[in-house]
Amino acid sequence: VQLVESGGGLVQPGGSLTLSCAASGFFFSSYGMSWYRQAPGKVRELVARIFTVGGSVEYANSVKGRFTISRNNARNAVSLQMKDLKPEDTAVYYCYVSIRGSDCWGQGTQVTVSS
Repeated sequence: VQLVESGGGLVQPGGSLTLSCAASGFFFSSYGMSWYRQAPGKVRELVARIFTVGGSVEYANSVKGRFTISRNNARNAVSLQMKDLKPEDTAVYYCYVSIRGSDCWGQGTQVTVSS
């Protein structure tokens, strides 16, 4: 299993970024996918997840209305569109999947929101 995130960077408050996660090594369309983030000195937290059945989604309250998770099963990819970014969104963002009880993480991509 391999998860490779991309798209992080430095953005000003109010700006936008789109993160991507390229997945391989498992039957992508059969698994729910998630994005987590971890800010310095804080625990890793769930940001958004997308399920397989009907593509239903869930978001952390702190990002509702600003972030959108989506998946492309043909490309084995999951994305996180982020808009109206705030300094408190600064963190390392991780792609995550649980496969047969095993946690699989990407290497993470840094998002820094600062003026």
